[in-house]
Amino acid sequence: MWINSAFDSGAIEVVDATDPGRVMLRLRADPPTDTPAGVVRFAQWFHFQVVGARGVPLTLRIQELSRSAYPESWPGYQAVVTEDRQSWRRAPTEIDGDELVIRYTPGSDAVWFSYFAPYDQERHQALIARAAACPGVRLRPVGRSLDGRLIDRLVIGEPGEGRRNVWVVARQHPGETMAEWWVEGFLERLLHPDDALAAALRGRAVIHVIPNINPDGAFRGYLRTNAAGANLNREWAAASAERSPEVLHTLAAMDESGVDLFLDVHGDEGLPYVFLAGAEGIPGWAPRLQLLEAELGACWRRVNPDLQLEEGYPPSAPGEADLSMGSNAVAHRYDCLGVTLEMPFKDNQNRPDPVHGWSPERSRRLGASAVDVFLELLPKLR
Repeated sequence: MWINSAFDSGAIEVVDATDPGRVMLRLRADPPTDTPAGVVRFAQWFHFQVVGARGVPLTLRIQELSRSAYPESWPGYQAVVTEDRQSWRRAPTEIDGDELVIRYTPGSDAVWFSYFAPYDQERHQALIARAAACPGVRLRPVGRSLDGRLIDRLVIGEPGEGRRNVWVVARQHPGETMAEWWVEGFLERLLHPDDALAAALRGRAVIHVIPNINPDGAFRGYLRTNAAGANLNREWAAASAERSPEVLHTLAAMDESGVDLFLDVHGDEGLPYVFLAGAEGIPGWAPRLQLLEAELGACWRRVNPDLQLEEGYPPSAPGEADLSMGSNAVAHRYDCLGVTLEMPFKDNQNRPDPVHGWSPERSRRLGASAVDVFLELLPKLR
């Protein structure tokens, strides 16, 4: 039996794999990250392959959960597993002391386990190719990452009088792969030639979409950081070419186009809900923005009840928003609506699916529903 993570987005440390009934593993951490509270190392993401164990009952024990990035988030979590890399299901998973225990008997000699269904570079390139081939779509990368990868941006719609600029950014935290699954669903509907609402949105707005703003962290199998160990969602107040070029280049492109609506797409390790987080605490927060945020949430819940408005993060107090975070920084910089969308790594507790939990397909459908939301909100943005 072999355990392998030497591939795109792979991440695990093997402690002892001599006994298939007691395989001992450890989460691999991102590079050290400087924070106001000191240096931290984010460990939560895993993605690995087990080879040569067809028909063998596996017990995989991931140790030292207390040293993970969000140890309080593990209860209720179920790992995902696949044997065809197409359909990801939840594997029987439990907490035993300080260990995450996954039990599974493979029907194949190749099986993959992950924290959430991965979205690899090959799928990303296929998504970019499909979108870039569509009429009215321009592929305009904002720049390059520290490892030299293009930070792809798709620009849909032509600038014109009265056209609003809508920006969508996903995967600031690369382990939050549901964000790019969301983008895939959004783009597939937005670019569908037979969807009248999508055509109306394309005709009334310029939509800028960055499906993966952190390609280095995604390829390296990191949870929250880029190649330099920077948490991009804490870099928007002081982005630099040396530490966070991904944010620096994106802001330069935003300055060129302007921003009327910004959606930052994420995943949350602990809360079993789909929810929104606003920018209430920014300087200059006004009733206009409060009303827009409320209307966006109400419309989205109406068109896709997977989104709920009761559970989420507490809003920042007036004037106390963290302006190093994307949605706060963009809302403040451009006096626009800036919102963070969060999806669960677990399941949607309001509409549970015991087989798949929250899944790529539900992420995609949530993305598709954003077309209705953006179209309804456009006339009210300015």
